[in-house]
Amino acid sequence: MSGKGESIQDHLFHYYPEYTLGMTGDVACDSYHKYKEDVQMLKNINANVYRFSVSWPRILPTGDLDVINQPGIDYYNNLINELLANGIQPLVTMYHWDLPQALQYLGGWPNQLMADYFVEYARILFENFGDRVKWWTTFNEPAYFSNAYAAIGMAPSQNASGIGDYLSTHTVIKAHARVWHLYDEQYRPTQNGSVGITLNINGLEPATNSTEDAEASDRARQFQMGIFAHPIFSADGDYPAVVRERVDANSAAEGRPRSRLPSFTQEEVEYIRGSADFIGLNHYSTDFVTSGEKGTSPSKSRDTGVVTSRNEASPSAFRSLLNWIANEYPGYPIIITENGWKDKGGRNDTDRIDYYIGFLGALLEAVNTDGVPVIGYTTWSLMDNLEWNLGFTVKLGVYEVDFSSPNRTRTPKDSAAFIAEVYGSGQLPEQYIW
Repeated sequence: MSGKGESIQDHLFHYYPEYTLGMTGDVACDSYHKYKEDVQMLKNINANVYRFSVSWPRILPTGDLDVINQPGIDYYNNLINELLANGIQPLVTMYHWDLPQALQYLGGWPNQLMADYFVEYARILFENFGDRVKWWTTFNEPAYFSNAYAAIGMAPSQNASGIGDYLSTHTVIKAHARVWHLYDEQYRPTQNGSVGITLNINGLEPATNSTEDAEASDRARQFQMGIFAHPIFSADGDYPAVVRERVDANSAAEGRPRSRLPSFTQEEVEYIRGSADFIGLNHYSTDFVTSGEKGTSPSKSRDTGVVTSRNEASPSAFRSLLNWIANEYPGYPIIITENGWKDKGGRNDTDRIDYYIGFLGALLEAVNTDGVPVIGYTTWSLMDNLEWNLGFTVKLGVYEVDFSSPNRTRTPKDSAAFIAEVYGSGQLPEQYIW
């Protein structure tokens, strides 16, 4: 569409429907044509920030600078201008899982040259949009998309378990740091914005009160979030010690001449450390963990050495997690970049409202009682959308989208009125505070 190149998601949907439900993202919500309507929906719920992602292959169809797609740049300029004209700040994610397929043919994120390509892509974004965009996140949920290099099914579906995911992790961290430094040195003096990264983590609570399960809980947090956050946000930098030790030991036990997790040089450790202005956090639910072996050998799951049981929406665990992050990485403001409830659809979505009440209440306690420095909250999501391999079967929006209609008609759910009250007042309505 309008010069966009093929992404790894497009490639999976079109050529490997056995991994999906046969639905594609060719049109999805059609925000490309309906962005003005989307902005009015944002106004209707009193949003003052809109988090959206830029599609790399829409800007650079081959992933490189040999082809720059002006219609793609025009689209994002139009969206940004429409948001600002309506008093809504853009919060822009540079990479939300849609690597140009042309770069996947070069190996994708396990290839450290991807950092070079990503820096040049980021430069195009700063040059074209940075005069108006003041909030950037480099990557969305690298723990999740790195796993696509370790398992079949999610784009690009590369089955290099316990190797591809770590190589991808290493490249992504270096790419993030380089983009932050690029902004800090060349664009911050005139554009005065902030650059962070969005990391996902479940609540990971001990299954029992035992010391062993408490250690398993912390280990799980370090392997899921700390592996990305520790090099960037910790005082020491580098990978968490427990991650380094366990992957190195398992790699040696497997007879390998090197660790499956690459190492940073001391110069790289210092360059990466502190390379962010804020922490973006995506959180939905909580797992309960105990020590144990799970997963194939080699695998990140087996390296972690925990077994999870029960997954539930737990506001108290969310508060606990926020405190852990603030204690682990002090001095960094936190933006909740995703938080929401999935269901099978329906406009009378009282379960979603109940979810918001619980989690926003826990968030208020974390901020007002515990002093956690949360500076923003964006719910996921404005409207129902294509939920990757699950297609349109899972609903997360406060607006319903009729995907059977050529117009992709949007209709507010009951939760839209609730979230409008929250965004409009800047607080949880008094009747919902316990």
